[in-house]
This record gives sequence, structure tokens and C-alpha cells, in this order.
Amino acid sequence: MSSSITITVRYFASIREALGTGSETLSTEAATVGALRDGLIARGGAAAQALAPGKAVRMALNQTLCEGSAALRQGDEVAFFPPVTGG
Repeated sequence: MSSSITITVRYFASIREALGTGSETLSTEAATVGALRDGLIARGGAAAQALAPGKAVRMALNQTLCEGSAALRQGDEVAFFPPVTGG
């Protein structure tokens, strides 16, 4: 039986611009960062495009880069951002 946790999700750069917000606090039953991303994509609209599976999106859990398999816990902070490119 899964239970809901409350986490903070932050969006950066082009993802923030697409979604029109820099962060949100949400309740989720996602067990991993990847499952959270899937849930955000399932919302549709701008989130579905900005976080789409084919898009290069970096993820961080509590300010440390992570893979989609990273486990989520109550109070965690997850960040989504595009890969940083040199210029």
C-alpha cells in the first residue's frame, strides 16, 4: 500500500519558462524521481512537453544529481533542468 508524501519540485531554465513556475509543493505517491517525472508528464500540457521521455532532462534529489531510480522520501526536494551547455 503506497502512501502520499509531500515534496518540493523545482524547475530551472527552459523548463521553468515552459511551465511558468520555478517551484511547487506537491503531494505524490511516486516512489522514485523517475516515477515523479512520469506523473508530471501525465498531467499533460506544458509539463508533458518540457519533461517528455525523449527530452534531455537532468534531475537532482536534494541538490545532488541523480538517476530516475533515486528513491523519494517525505520532504525531499527534486529539481528538473536542461543539460548545461558551454558557449
